[in-house]
Amino acid sequence: MSTTQNRLATGKKVNSALDNPTNFFTSESLSARANDLSNLLDGISNSIKTIEVADNGISAITDLVESAQATVRQAQSNNNNSASTHIQSNSNIDTTGTTGTTTKDRVESQTLTALGMTGVGNGGVADSNFVITSTSENGVTNTFDLDAHFATTGKALNDANGDGTTGDNYTIADLVTDINASGVATASITEDGRLDLEVNGNQTLSLTITDQDATDATTQDGATGTSIAAAFGFGASASEDLSDPADADYVDEGETAVTWADGAGAGDVDTLTIVNQAGASDADNSELVAQYNEILDQIDELANDASYNGINLINGSTNDLTVAFNEHRDENKSELVIESADMTASGLALTDASSLSTEESNLKLDVLADALVTLRKQAGTFGSNLSTVQIRKDYTKEMINTLQTGADNLVLADSNEEGANMLALQTRQTLSTTALSLASQADQAVTSFLRA
Repeated sequence: MSTTQNRLATGKKVNSALDNPTNFFTSESLSARANDLSNLLDGISNSIKTIEVADNGISAITDLVESAQATVRQAQSNNNNSASTHIQSNSNIDTTGTTGTTTKDRVESQTLTALGMTGVGNGGVADSNFVITSTSENGVTNTFDLDAHFATTGKALNDANGDGTTGDNYTIADLVTDINASGVATASITEDGRLDLEVNGNQTLSLTITDQDATDATTQDGATGTSIAAAFGFGASASEDLSDPADADYVDEGETAVTWADGAGAGDVDTLTIVNQAGASDADNSELVAQYNEILDQIDELANDASYNGINLINGSTNDLTVAFNEHRDENKSELVIESADMTASGLALTDASSLSTEESNLKLDVLADALVTLRKQAGTFGSNLSTVQIRKDYTKEMINTLQTGADNLVLADSNEEGANMLALQTRQTLSTTALSLASQADQAVTSFLRA
C-alpha cells in the first residue's frame, strides 16, 4: 500500500533508479534534451525578431531609394525644360507710321500691312506668311501658320477680330497674342521693340517669313528692295556657329542657321528662314541636390536604427547572426549563420549629388536602379532565412512536446489504475481488520464461558 500511496502522491510510477533503472534514466535523458531545446527557443525567437527588423529596415530603405529616384527624375525634368530654343530679332520691328510713348508700344501697334505683308489667309502661293514650327526630340512638330490661322478664324490683315467688319487692322500685338494662344511658342516684344520667340524642352525652333517683293535682287538688310526680314527686325541676323573648331553646319547645340532666299524675279516670294537648335543648359537644381543628399543621410540613419537585441544585420557592421537549432556544440551541431549586409548609402554605392546636371542625373538613376536590385535581392535572402528559422522553431516546439511526452510515459503513473489499486488495498485492509476483530470477540466469549 505504501508503494501505491507514493505513486499517487508523486504522480510517478518510477521515482528513482531503484524502481526501474531503464525507464528512469531514459526519461531523465529525454527530459534533459527537452529542457535544452526549450532553452534554445528563446534564442530562436530573438533571431526571428532580428531578421524581421532587418527586413523592415530594407523595406524602408527601398522606399527612400525610390524617393531619391523621384528627386533625380524631377531634376531631369527641370534640365529638359531648361534646354530651350530661342529666336530673337537683332533690332526692333519697324515702327514707321506708329504712335506711342515707348518703342514697345509703337511696335505692338504696328500693323502687318504696314510691314509689307499682303494676301495672308487667301491661300495664294505668292501671299505673305508667318510660320513658326517647334520640333521635339522625337520628331513631333507643332506649327503656327498665320495664313492657315486666318483661314480658320476668318481674321484678315484688315479684320483683326474676324467679325467680317474691316478697319480693325491686324497688329503685332494681335500676332503675339495668337502665337501664345496656339501654344507652339512663347512670343513677346522686348522693351526695345524686338520680337522674341522661345520654346522650352524642344529640339528645334524655326521661323519662316515670306513676302512678295516687287523688286528683283532684294537683300536681307533691305538695302535693295523691300525686305520683310528687315521690317521684322531680322535685317542683320546671321547664322551662329558654336562649334570649336567651326564646322558651319549650324545643327549643333545652341547654333542658329539664318537663310535669306530672294525671289528669282520681281513679284516672286522672298523667304527668311531661321532655325535654332536647343542649347545644352541645366537648371539650377540646388534644392533638389540638398533633398537628395538628405535622403542618403536618412538611409544611413535608418540602417543604423535597424537593430534588435544588439544585433544589426544591415548597417555594414559584419555582425552575422548565428541561430542554434540543437543542443550540440560539436560536429553534430545544427545552426544557421545569417550573414549581415551593408545597406547603408555607401554599401549601396550611393554618393552625394553635386549639381544633378543632365549627366549626373543619368548616372544617379543608374546607381539607384542597381541599389534597388541589391535591396530586393537582400530582402529575398532575409525572407528565405526568416522562413527557415520559423520552420525550425515550429519543429523544435513539436520536438520538445514529443520528448516530454515520451519521458512522461516512461515514469508517470496511471492515476486511475493506482487509485483502483489503493481502493482494493484499503478494502482488503478493512476486511482483515473486521475479521480480526470478530475472531478476537469469539475468543473473549469462550474465555468468559470457561470462567463461569
